[in-house]
Amino acid sequence: MKRTGPTKEKTKKLISLLKKEGKNKKMWKEIAKAIATPRRNRVSINLWKLEKISEKFQNKTLVVAGKVLGKGELTKTLNIAALEFSEKAKEKVSEKKGKIIELEEALKINTKDLMIVK
Repeated sequence: MKRTGPTKEKTKKLISLLKKEGKNKKMWKEIAKAIATPRRNRVSINLWKLEKISEKFQNKTLVVAGKVLGKGELTKTLNIAALEFSEKAKEKVSEKKGKIIELEEALKINTKDLMIVK
């Protein structure tokens, strides 16, 4: 039977770290579960959609348990934590003085300031 799920060592370590944190905070356990799925089943979300979501949740860091893609234009500054970013997405967020945060770094942020995007 063919193996499914993450094969990158970095991703495996991140999942175990998130599960550890998930004992205290349910949010991290959810994210670990989402990342543990095969890549084809993970969330891929475009910047235009993240901007639309950020209108509802202002001053929150958006957490994506997958990849952020660069389709769409940004008109405001966004703070985004994700497993992966496309090169275009990194460029566009940086142009607007937004923050690109690795999930390991997001563990240090207060969970009240975070919003999971599915």
